[in-house]
Amino acid sequence: MDVNDMTEIAAITESTRTELEAAAFRRLVAHLRERTDVQNIDMMNLTGFCRNCLSRWYREAAAAQGLTLSDPQAREIIYGMPYPEWQAQHQKPASAAQQAAFAVAKPDH
Repeated sequence: MDVNDMTEIAAITESTRTELEAAAFRRLVAHLRERTDVQNIDMMNLTGFCRNCLSRWYREAAAAQGLTLSDPQAREIIYGMPYPEWQAQHQKPASAAQQAAFAVAKPDH
């Protein structure tokens, strides 16, 4: 498929689009699980979202489908382990510079 040919892109079925989006989401989650060096505060400061936001969006999507997930359950799906365990293993204290950038950015968290 030529990315410049919008006709072919428009021909993607809804189910194929959903499959592609799901595959991209799974890859994003896997990437974030591998990149434990990337702190949530840095993600928030640079992109306006973090792993916790992603888990909230997942929980909200489940709710829209009539499924109930707690915040801890949704976070475990995204982090690949219970959130307190991830925090203990990978989360570093935020530096003064990170906290200052967070205060300026005022991300929707």
